[in-house]
Amino acid sequence: MDRRRRSSLAVGLLLILVGAWFVAIQLVPGLEAWLNLEVTWPLLIVGVGVLLLLIGLVTGVPGMAVPACIVAGLGGIFYWQSLTANWESWIYIWTLIPGFVGAGTILSGLLSGQTAKGVREGGWLMLISLVLFVVFGSVFGGLGWLGPYWPLLLVAVGLLVVVRALLRRR
Repeated sequence: MDRRRRSSLAVGLLLILVGAWFVAIQLVPGLEAWLNLEVTWPLLIVGVGVLLLLIGLVTGVPGMAVPACIVAGLGGIFYWQSLTANWESWIYIWTLIPGFVGAGTILSGLLSGQTAKGVREGGWLMLISLVLFVVFGSVFGGLGWLGPYWPLLLVAVGLLVVVRALLRRR
């Protein structure tokens, strides 16, 4: 099956699933109350991320894993914030977005047969994201477990970058 036909198939299946979902909500009034959309609405965003990944798999475009991970990751953040009502955490939790890109890069590398490249590039993005998350979380009070020692994390990452640059082959 050629790429154009697979793309049409994926879009058609997506429209069928979304339409069936809205029909089910209208026909079964208790379904919306059972789901408690006031709290679980972010799971719809996670579902969109999963659908993006499925579209990428069906159409043979492994690069779709990157936006799929970003969308699903944001849905996960919103779900956690909705459950905890900790919306002010956005001041530092946005730093996880490069990590979602890294996860998508790793997944894309796995799907395209370039595992080593995907892990190398995605791993660095995830490390940078983790460092930023810990630093911003510590500075803005969301993460208190490092206390005043969070700058040591920056020093450690700086040392890692310098050592890596010195050991790199020409």
